[in-house]
Amino acid sequence: MLEVSSQIGGQDSLRTDARRNRERVLVAARAVFAERGIDAPMAAVARRAGVGVATLYRRFPTRDALVRAAFARQREICAQALSEALADPDPWRGFQRLVVTACEVQREERGFSAAFAAAFPDGTEDVQSLDQAERDLMALVRRAQAAGALRADFRPSDLAVALLAHCGLVTTLPKDGAASRRLVAYLLQSFRADAAHEPLPPPSGLSLRSLPLATDGAQGRRSSRA
Repeated sequence: MLEVSSQIGGQDSLRTDARRNRERVLVAARAVFAERGIDAPMAAVARRAGVGVATLYRRFPTRDALVRAAFARQREICAQALSEALADPDPWRGFQRLVVTACEVQREERGFSAAFAAAFPDGTEDVQSLDQAERDLMALVRRAQAAGALRADFRPSDLAVALLAHCGLVTTLPKDGAASRRLVAYLLQSFRADAAHEPLPPPSGLSLRSLPLATDGAQGRRSSRA
């Protein structure tokens, strides 16, 4: 019995160490990707985490696997925010909270915008998830417009432009939370129906899928898949 208990205790200790090492790798990956882009060397992540490169590859055989795992929580937060926005009986409130949440994620994890592109390679189930997110966003936009809260000429591509602008701000001024929040407030005010005094120029061709292409790392990864 003592021998069995000792074995079980040893296995639990190994599992605990493995979980800690995994989390250390993910923390290091987010930091390195924020500083150097998602095309940063895997060796840089291993060094930041204090593990060997071989250990890193055993846990995450590919860069895509590491990127997905590193930003899985951020993706879940955005998906949950969209679901809650759709469920909110006040579509403007739901839309507003969605924008604020997306910008908070960008501010807290500067590597997320580039990782967003890497997480949706063509021909996978993830593409279907993104397509559904775009349909849900369009439904939310139409509800907010029907309620008279969101300007009638707003398009989902306008949100992509806004997120790109915010991404540029937090990349340039990563510690200036006040500037980020002020920009978000300005953007939300401009989206309101009562701010629509003059018609806007034609909308851009951006979508959720094209959003992260402003980052060199994401653009390079897209080109390599072409």
